[in-house]
Amino acid sequence: MALVFVQIRCTPGRTYEVADAIWDREVVSELYSTSGEYDLIAKVYIPEGEDVGHYLSSRLFDIDGIQRTLTTMTFKAF
Repeated sequence: MALVFVQIRCTPGRTYEVADAIWDREVVSELYSTSGEYDLIAKVYIPEGEDVGHYLSSRLFDIDGIQRTLTTMTFKAF
């Protein structure tokens, strides 16, 4: 299982709506509001054998109110 972090920029005024939609889909293991360039950060476990881009696109990125995302791949835990 691969772990990625996804930062999400929302349409102004829609962050709570987007966060609720993300949480309702049960795709993320953790979801936080953040300060800075992005509004939310999500911790997502990608199932073994799944393509990361396709998995995220089909389960997360089609939520209305998401303007931009930044996905960070992880490799080895220390």
